[in-house]
Formats: sequence, structure tokens, C-alpha cells
Amino acid sequence: MKQILKLVSVLLPWPLRRWLLQTVFGYKIHPTSRIGLCWIWPQHLILEEHSRIGHLTVCKGLDLLHLMPYALIGRGNWITGFPSGPAVHFSHQPERVPQLVLGAHSAITNRHLIDCTSSVTIGSFTTFAGFQSQILTHSIDLAPCRQSSAPVVIGDYCFIGTNCVLLGGSTLPNFSVLGAKSLLNKAFTEPYYLYAGVPARPVKAIPREYAYFSRPVGFVN
Repeated sequence: MKQILKLVSVLLPWPLRRWLLQTVFGYKIHPTSRIGLCWIWPQHLILEEHSRIGHLTVCKGLDLLHLMPYALIGRGNWITGFPSGPAVHFSHQPERVPQLVLGAHSAITNRHLIDCTSSVTIGSFTTFAGFQSQILTHSIDLAPCRQSSAPVVIGDYCFIGTNCVLLGGSTLPNFSVLGAKSLLNKAFTEPYYLYAGVPARPVKAIPREYAYFSRPVGFVN
């Protein structure tokens, strides 16, 4: 029955769809938030005030999708995970949390691929920009020959350029830029840096007085 309701709900007017998502599926959706024409079915969904998800985005296999106030997921994104619980895969990682948490005033733009087999956390006022970037939290661990996963953390006031790849276990610190076409595969800690290259490395310091790093709203004109 719930599968039928899922199919039907996609085409309902938003006020009726929101009521269905809250009443039947237990999702927490603020009245000012909105979901476009897309397939969004995590186990738990929290949309805080003025958060939005654009058309043609898919989200499945997550325990939690949480958008904080004014957070945005744009059009045509593919967000998937491997649900927690008893399974052959990832049984050696009982602490694994398949979730995406997007901070206040942050944005994932259009046509990105985000694997949330392990936790993906994006801080506040961060822009996951451009097109066709990937976050990959799981892979085959060759030594024991099994699937393993590790979280990805992106800090506050970051900017991720187009066509980047971020691997499990990587961290982009607060107030950082990841240059276009870069591969982030390490946990960096130094803020106010441009990280770029394959693999990414700290290239140069960024002035702290840049307006992007102190803007009061996420949207950039």
C-alpha cells in the first residue's frame, strides 16, 4: 500500500502531498518548505523552514535526509545509500549512519551524484556548486575483500567547484575552496585555503576578508 501511495503522491498538489508525507510517512516538513516533482524517500525526512528540493532529484536508501533552514538541493541530483540494519554488506561497521545533513543556507546545485552509504555532513553557508561532482563514501577494501565505508565532512562557508570527487574519509575544513575537477581523498584541517589537484592539496591561502566567508544569507546574486 505504501508503495502505491508513494507513486500517487508525486503527482499530488504540494499542500496535499505534504499532508500525506507527514501523516502517513511521519516526515517532519515545515510549512514554508517544498519538494518538487521528484522521488524523495529516506527513512526519515526533516525539512526545516524555507528549505527546498528541486525537480527530478532522487533520494533513496538513506536513514535520514535533513535540510536545515534555507538549505537547498537543486534539480536532477542522485542521492543514494545503503540502509542500516542486518545485511551482509557493511556488517563489520555497525556504527555506520547512511544520512545526508545539509546545514543552514547551504546548497547542492544541479546534477550531482552523492553516495550516502556512510554519513555526509555539509556545514552552513556552503555551496556544492557546478555540475557532475561526486561524493563516494563506500568502496571495496581490497585487503579483506569486502565493502567498507567512511563519512565525508564538508565544513561551513565552503565552496566546491564543478566536477569534483570527494572520497570516504575526506574532510574539507571550514572557509575552504575545493578547485574544479579536484579529488579530495584526505581529511584536511587548515581553514582559509584553496585545495586543488588530483589528489587535492593545499595550494594557497585565501584572504579571510572575502565577503563569501561572512555573508548573512546563502544565496549569492
